[in-house]
Amino acid sequence: MGGRVRARWAVAALGCTGLLCAVLGAVMIGTLPAITRQQVYKNVRIDPSSLSFGMWKEIPVPFYLSIYFFDVINPKEILQGKKPEVQERGPYVYREFRHKSNITFNDNDTVSFLEYRSFQFQPDRSRGSESDYIVMPNILVLGASVMMENKPMALKLLMTLAFSTLGERAFMNRTVGDIMWGYEDPLVHVINKYFPSMFPVKGKFGLFAGLNNSDSGLFTVFTGVKDFSRVHLVDKWNGLSKVNFWHSDQCNMINGTSGQMWAPFMTPESSLEFYSPEACRSMKLIYQEEGMFEGIPIFRFKAPNTLFASGTDYPPNEGFCPCLRSGIQNISTCRFNAPLFLSHPHFYNADPVLAEAVLGLHPNETEHSLFLDIHPLTGIPMNCSVKLQLSLYIKSIKGIGQTAQIEPVVLPLLWFEEEKCYLFWSSSKKGSQDKEAMQAYSESLMTSAPKGTVLQEARL
Repeated sequence: MGGRVRARWAVAALGCTGLLCAVLGAVMIGTLPAITRQQVYKNVRIDPSSLSFGMWKEIPVPFYLSIYFFDVINPKEILQGKKPEVQERGPYVYREFRHKSNITFNDNDTVSFLEYRSFQFQPDRSRGSESDYIVMPNILVLGASVMMENKPMALKLLMTLAFSTLGERAFMNRTVGDIMWGYEDPLVHVINKYFPSMFPVKGKFGLFAGLNNSDSGLFTVFTGVKDFSRVHLVDKWNGLSKVNFWHSDQCNMINGTSGQMWAPFMTPESSLEFYSPEACRSMKLIYQEEGMFEGIPIFRFKAPNTLFASGTDYPPNEGFCPCLRSGIQNISTCRFNAPLFLSHPHFYNADPVLAEAVLGLHPNETEHSLFLDIHPLTGIPMNCSVKLQLSLYIKSIKGIGQTAQIEPVVLPLLWFEEEKCYLFWSSSKKGSQDKEAMQAYSESLMTSAPKGTVLQEARL
């Protein structure tokens, strides 16, 4: 009799235990995602106590800037009206160092900062040295000539005389180091002497001279501490809520983030927006596909076909015009009215006429497309490749002898690729392989960090 009672009690106890486990299981299923979201919210916001704050403040992962120059093969023939021919040279690779300074937390849930950059040449990663010579259009001569096209003939003849006196020619043969970081040019000194407010360069002239040991402007972004829905979004740039470079309110808007981190919990319906001071505009990338990068799930976002489309092909871009062709953006209004254009390398995804007008160009998606791979749960970039090309519009200008018989053409100067990824891991995983390290860091953003955890660089 006693045995039967004990058996019933055992069955009842087991039943209660099973029911309790089922209830707890249901509760855990419902609460685990909430716990995960809470930890992600805590770890990716801009706050000194967040796990990602050190990464946001001073990115220890190497940035590499690869420069490819278009060496002009036939400058004499171009002056005679022949089609330009170029040869791609490079890459010339630079290690880019970035750190944030003047970090100020404001009362409206924003933080302001300056991000400084410096560059260091990497001979072992480069195909060539900074002492290599490259034949390129003389931007000062050919750019100024196009800008003078509608000026009085007397002024253009005077410019021809000035160019001749100073020994300025349509094309120049200079070293990579000079083109990048600057060279002394007598024309710059003359302009600054007689027209001091006309030209912003006061010393050496170089395509990247203003970028080395400089900042990209004062960014003010939302921290996400009080309102997480706005985390990392730009509030102002240099005190402005919108720029005034373009011809429509939509094109002048400062949208998205500063281009380093995005809001977490992305879906295929998400897009990536960021403001680029170098391009003087906001850019939006669209979802392409999901995949894996070193064992980490990612969403790939790519540049849409409309990114540099003309206003005729894509009406929202009308504010960026006047447009010569679809697939290139006229950036003269934010580059001192010089006839400069931004595009994908080799005029990829642009009007075919552009690539056909220059011999030596071979646009293709694999080598020249722009994309970012983002960890969708945290909004952190895992694998990124930003590729852009800078070109100069040149043509014969009546009255300016140095332009001779140049046929109108958008001539590529260079293209660059910036590769950057933010990959870290916990010191508890020290000695792990890269794949395990990346997995550990992404997991740490979704859980409470163990006491004494130290974030370290994950070598790519």
